[in-house]
Amino acid sequence: MKKSFLQSLGPGLLFAGAAIGVSHLVQSTRAGAEFGFGLIWALLLVHLFKYPFFQYGPRYAAATGETLLDGYKKLGKGVLVAYYILNFATMFTIQAAVTIVTAGLASQLFGFTNDLVVWSTVLLVISLLFLVVGKYKLLDNLMKYIIVILTISTLIAVAVALFSTKEAFDVTQIIPSGTVELTFLVAFLGWMPAPLDISIWHSIWSIEKDKTKLARTKVTEALFDFNIGYISTLFLGICFLLLGAFVMYKSGETFSNKGGVFAGQLIALYTRNLGEFSYIFIAIAAFTTMFSTTITTLDASPRAMHRTSKILFQKELKYGYWFWILFLCFGTLLILKYYMNNMGLLVKTATILSFLTAPFYAILNYKLITGKHTPKEHQPGIYLRILSGVGILFLVGFSLWFLTNI
Repeated sequence: MKKSFLQSLGPGLLFAGAAIGVSHLVQSTRAGAEFGFGLIWALLLVHLFKYPFFQYGPRYAAATGETLLDGYKKLGKGVLVAYYILNFATMFTIQAAVTIVTAGLASQLFGFTNDLVVWSTVLLVISLLFLVVGKYKLLDNLMKYIIVILTISTLIAVAVALFSTKEAFDVTQIIPSGTVELTFLVAFLGWMPAPLDISIWHSIWSIEKDKTKLARTKVTEALFDFNIGYISTLFLGICFLLLGAFVMYKSGETFSNKGGVFAGQLIALYTRNLGEFSYIFIAIAAFTTMFSTTITTLDASPRAMHRTSKILFQKELKYGYWFWILFLCFGTLLILKYYMNNMGLLVKTATILSFLTAPFYAILNYKLITGKHTPKEHQPGIYLRILSGVGILFLVGFSLWFLTNI
């Protein structure tokens, strides 16, 4: 029974693996450290309002047997061209932000060198070999265990921190003001729980899952799988925010923008509560989480670019997927060469870009799932449609508010 349950999960946990990375380990922890419990409202709202648009990825794939990219083409070639340009403009920054955090953790865990560009190169090469050898199936299987390890270790750390703290809880919610705080809020929302274009990745992984099991996933199965992954991202997002609040809020300690230093501070959050004996376990859990995110993003963006190129140009380049992976690796290392000492700026840039492009993906996903290209019986009900409308207003309104207040 247990084995069957684990086997039934797949793309939903890949979604969680891609999401539970920088947004949780970096942004949620920092939110708790700087605002205490004050941004819980933002975390809950963004999960609620982004939910429909993430769900429409696996829903559309299960209902039609094709990816969201195929659906975008049906909405008009211009839509797919716009995605192609947006994805090309953001994928290097996203990969760089994820990789530099992983490199910082690797330098703390393994030593060897403190040069994060060297570590980033090593990690990208290992990730590349991982994808060459294991492809989707190995990625799918590995993620199930990584999420379990991270959840257990994080839950223990939060519980110990909760019972160890002597400070009174202040659950007053905060509306950030000023350019610096507002910029952080938008960056926090941008990747919480993930950029909306991961819905496209999810639809691609769903099709790959069907290929490996040689059967079409039912819509109900796809939604169950997605909900497990999505609930995991919400739960762990709250845990990391609480951890930052319990351990660092009003402590006078601030997170560094340098990847290696930040990684050390992050691991110290756990070991300070669980004891030095837990250092290796916690460091490995944090590292494997970020490494899994590095691999999933390195796999997903090239898959998306390769698929988009095939649909747009009606011609499949034989090694197109590998071309895009190598191109992404090269571009990522180029960015890291210039940003290696300012991880904070790199993460902030990537997350803000993701937030500002979120309305684009939200509108497209809603239009596609409620239109003629999705069978009526698999379209969302009235409550999900209402939530989608409110979600679009939230994403557009927040983006406009940010642009007029910076």
